[in-house]
Amino acid sequence: MNFQSYILPHIWNLKPYSSARDEFKGNEGVFLDANENPIGSATPEAWNRYPDPLQYEIKSILADIKQCQTTQIFLGNGSDEAIDLLIRMTCKPGEHEIILCPPTYGMYEVSASINNIQMTRVNLTETYQLDVKGIKKSIKPNTRLIFLCSPNNPTGNKLNRSDIYDVLNSFQDGFVVVDEAYIDFSDEPSFIGELQKFPQLIVLQTLSKAYGLASLRLGMAFADPILIHLFNNIKPPYNIGGATQKIVLAALANKTFVKETIDLIESEKNNLISKLDNLAGVIHVFPSQANFLLVKFRDAQKLFDYLISQKVITRNRSNVSLCEHSIRITVGLPEENAYLLKKITDFYA
Repeated sequence: MNFQSYILPHIWNLKPYSSARDEFKGNEGVFLDANENPIGSATPEAWNRYPDPLQYEIKSILADIKQCQTTQIFLGNGSDEAIDLLIRMTCKPGEHEIILCPPTYGMYEVSASINNIQMTRVNLTETYQLDVKGIKKSIKPNTRLIFLCSPNNPTGNKLNRSDIYDVLNSFQDGFVVVDEAYIDFSDEPSFIGELQKFPQLIVLQTLSKAYGLASLRLGMAFADPILIHLFNNIKPPYNIGGATQKIVLAALANKTFVKETIDLIESEKNNLISKLDNLAGVIHVFPSQANFLLVKFRDAQKLFDYLISQKVITRNRSNVSLCEHSIRITVGLPEENAYLLKKITDFYA
């Protein structure tokens, strides 16, 4: 693939900012190069030194976990940073466009809007699968990105893998982004294993869900090393703070937490599905390979408001295309799920 053809010229030719930690990578010495505070920090723990701008230690561990190369990994301030940088490196306002498949994660549209990039929307089918024919018809010479989310947010289902392959095989004049924020809860293998076969593929993941690190904002993009190099060229020099890097390293060393989390979520999700299916007012519980359920209710808006009054906070997705009368419910702890079910029962009593 000729990457240069699909990257904006000023990005391709950009001379990146060179930080002090790019020029000297050692850990020992008298550091007088970065205008840091030599005394320490106004906290018990010292954070006065700038962090590793390319997060080599984290990437080394992730490469082993994800079965890829460190040169295929970009770390961002949430997946949102990778989404924004990708649009900025490939799309020129008034010239290029992206394809979205609603209902899907809202930040694709927000980032495109911020960057003033035209969007073509090809809705999912009624069963929340890709309209592959519609996507193919919508591809134009100026299309640069196609965003696919699997498992999908807010619907929770996985997209048919064969359909994703179809899109990848049909579009090689830009990039296909497969957002796998919920992959840890899916029975599908990650598309990271397909990076060698499809150079136009970019896979997004996060540590916010199964690893429980949402507050730290650590997102990952996996792609061809050429693209990763460009990501690193245009990102802010120290986009992942030192405190975040330290905590992430500790989290990645915890071998049991993710498995225990997934086991609990799956058990509680199945319990919720079973109970919700038998409740009055529930029209349909959609299949989910994520840590949440999309549920269609009778009088969804009134139920949503009632749950808030009872201090049960959910997401009303009724205003999202193809999700009318539906509420998205994150799977909680057993006692939280029991309280939710009781309040739904009380509402329809």
